[in-house]
Amino acid sequence: MKMSFRWFGETHDSVKLWQIRQIPGMVGIITTLYDTAPGDEWDLDAIRAMKKQVNDAGLDLLGIESVNVHDAIKAGTPDRDRYIQNYVQTIRKLGSEGIRLVCYNFMPVFDWTRTELAKVRPDGSTTMAYDQRKIDGIDPAEMFRQVDSDSNGFVLPGWEPERMARVKELFELYRHVSEQQLFDNLVYFLNALMPVCDEYDVNMAIHIDDPCWSVFGLPRVITCREQLLRLMDAVPNPHNGVTLCTGSLSSNPQNDIPAIIRSLKGRIHFAHVRNTKHTAPGVFEESAHYAADGSLDMYAIVKALVDIGFEGPVRPDHGRAIWGEVSMPGYGLYDRALGSQYILGLYDAIKRQ
Repeated sequence: MKMSFRWFGETHDSVKLWQIRQIPGMVGIITTLYDTAPGDEWDLDAIRAMKKQVNDAGLDLLGIESVNVHDAIKAGTPDRDRYIQNYVQTIRKLGSEGIRLVCYNFMPVFDWTRTELAKVRPDGSTTMAYDQRKIDGIDPAEMFRQVDSDSNGFVLPGWEPERMARVKELFELYRHVSEQQLFDNLVYFLNALMPVCDEYDVNMAIHIDDPCWSVFGLPRVITCREQLLRLMDAVPNPHNGVTLCTGSLSSNPQNDIPAIIRSLKGRIHFAHVRNTKHTAPGVFEESAHYAADGSLDMYAIVKALVDIGFEGPVRPDHGRAIWGEVSMPGYGLYDRALGSQYILGLYDAIKRQ
């Protein structure tokens, strides 16, 4: 297991690389070129500069999260092949620089959805939360305004203002896209990528839909064990794999996460490990990683990863805001650093048994 930290770059993140380097057991960074628009081919010099910056800090660049997928690819519009070829060239450049992991998602319009970014918990910390009842009663554009006002001045991935300015246009784009069509477009996309992934040994790792059900009527195709296995069977190349996100999967308590992990042996390329606390159907908040603080059996999750022989990158996912830290919601230093130590403690104990 390679412990990593998601980092948004000097101009986007309150956390510094030297701070991440001082977290015990931390070996790598997961990042991206945040100023590159979805669909654009990445610049090789920018990739090299990004990698050098991480390496100069004493860390490895373990993967990219994300090379964002253009909406033309997701919706299957006539111009999708142009954007797919840009993606192929980006994978080629990443692979040539020894970067072997790309995490991505295939969710229409919203990369993730929360109804609160700073819900106050009993201990005074704040966290991101979701309440389906609020979603049912709000307009998507109004939700963006609320998210933007609670972002502490940071640009949230997937909620960029220029993207949200097109929210009505995006909803119209997906209005006639069914779940089957979205899945077929995903398979088409992956089949086009597999030759370059084979050539450069790059793993594509799809992120679980967050939350694991339709939001605002938009289709969802990566929500559960059956859908994950369906995608693995549809594109059986081992470079087609999964970012196993415990938080996203746990948005639906019916998902048996340890069982899902075991069913995906050999196809999990990346793991996001975090805890969530459920209070009602469709209502949850992000808790501390410590099992007793939320609803997940974190020991069973880490043990399942060990049992299948997973040795890839893992990162503590969304953290609470604690100790007065002001950061991008979910991505402060302190709580994610604590989470990494808890995960490593579980991993070390399980490996020693």
